[in-house]
Amino acid sequence: MPLPLEGIKIIDFTGVQAGPACTQLLAWFGADVLKVERPGTGDVTRRQLRDIPDLDALYFTMLNSNKRSIELNTKTPEGKKILEQLIREADVMVENFAPGALDRMGFTWEHIHELNPRLIFGSVKGFAEGHPYSDLKVYENVAQCAGGAASTTGFWDGPPTVSAAALGDSNTGMHLAIGILTALLHREKTGEGQKVAVSMQDAVLNLCRVKLRDQERLERVGYLEEYPQYPKTPFGDAVPRGGNAGGGGQPGWILKCKGWESDPNAYIYFTIQEQNWAQTCEAIGHPDWKTDPNYATAKARQPHIFDIFADIEKWLADKTKFEAVDILRKFEVPCAPVLSMKEIAHDPALRALGSVVEVEQEKRGTYLTVGSPIKFSSFTPTIKGAPLLGEHTDEVLAHLGYAAADIAALRGKQVI
Repeated sequence: MPLPLEGIKIIDFTGVQAGPACTQLLAWFGADVLKVERPGTGDVTRRQLRDIPDLDALYFTMLNSNKRSIELNTKTPEGKKILEQLIREADVMVENFAPGALDRMGFTWEHIHELNPRLIFGSVKGFAEGHPYSDLKVYENVAQCAGGAASTTGFWDGPPTVSAAALGDSNTGMHLAIGILTALLHREKTGEGQKVAVSMQDAVLNLCRVKLRDQERLERVGYLEEYPQYPKTPFGDAVPRGGNAGGGGQPGWILKCKGWESDPNAYIYFTIQEQNWAQTCEAIGHPDWKTDPNYATAKARQPHIFDIFADIEKWLADKTKFEAVDILRKFEVPCAPVLSMKEIAHDPALRALGSVVEVEQEKRGTYLTVGSPIKFSSFTPTIKGAPLLGEHTDEVLAHLGYAAADIAALRGKQVI
C-alpha cells in the first residue's frame, strides 16, 4: 500500500533542528524529501557534538532520516539554475534561514511563486514577519524565553528556566508540518500554492496557552488558587513559576521514592484528582482523610497540600517508583515514574511500540532514535538512515537532464 504522502516532492532547504524536524516527519509519511546542502560541509549538525570522529553526528542523523541529499552551491549562477529547476518540479519547499537570507539569494516568495504557482513554501523564523524583533536570529532557548515558557518554568524562588524539551525547535517544526499539510489540502481545492510561515515565538506560546489563561485569571481575581504559593504568599502582576505543580487545577508534585538518595530519578509524579480523592486516600493508607474536614475538599486541602505530599512520601519510602505506580494505577491515581533517558532508551514497551527504534546508518552501523509519535491504523512509518552528504547529487541531476559530462563540469566548478 502506498504511503499517504507518496508522490509529494519536498525541497528541504533547512538546517539544524526546526526545519529538519518538519521535513523528517513528512518523509516518514512517504514524501520524497531532498535535502539541499552546501558542498563539502552540508548541514552544520553533521559535525556538531560528534560521538565518532569523521562520521555524521547523531544530531544530524536523528533529524534527517528517510531523506535524500544533494550538494549545491546556490550562490553560483549554475546552482541557482538547478534550484529553480527543482522548484518547478516540487510540491513543497521548506527553509529556516536567518531573516532575509533567502531573499538576498534571489529566492523571494514572489519569485518562488512565479516559478511554481502550485508550490507550498514553508518558512520558520524566530519571530513573525512584522514583529519588532523579526530581524533577530533565534535559537531554541531564545524562543523559549520569548514565547513565555521560561518565565513560567522553575521554582518561584529561582530564576526563569528553560525546558530540555525542544519547545522552540522541534515543536515549531511540528507546527509547520501541520501548516504544510493544510496548504496541500487547500491546493487540492484551489490549485494554488501559498506561503506557510511559523515563528518559534508563536509555536512556544501555543504550548503555553494555559499560562496565558492564568494571566487573565490573575488580572481579574488577583490570585491563582491551584499554585503552591496560594494562599500564603501574595501574587505579583504576572504568572509566577509554580515548581512542579499541575497546571490544570489538579494539584500534583514530584515525590521521592525508595532509592532517591543515590538515584536522581527515583521519583514519581503524583496527582491529587478531586473526583478520585476517596480512592487516593485508600491507596496511600489514609482512609480517614476522606471525611477529615481539613482534607475532604480541594479548598480545604490547599493550605495543607505540602503536608499531604510529605505524608505521601512517607508511604512511598519503601517502594520503588515502579512499585508505587503499579499500586496507584489500581486505584486510578494519575501518576507516572520519572523516567531517565537511559530508562527510555532501553524501555521494551517503547521499542515494541516503535516510539524508539534502532536504525541502520551507512558507515555508523545502528543507532537509536525516536520513531513516529503519531500512530496510524493502516500503516507504520519505517524509519530509515539519514543520507550521506551529497549521496544523491548525481541521481537528482541526471533526473533533471544533466549528462555525466555536465555533472563532472559542475563538480569541477564547485557548484556541486
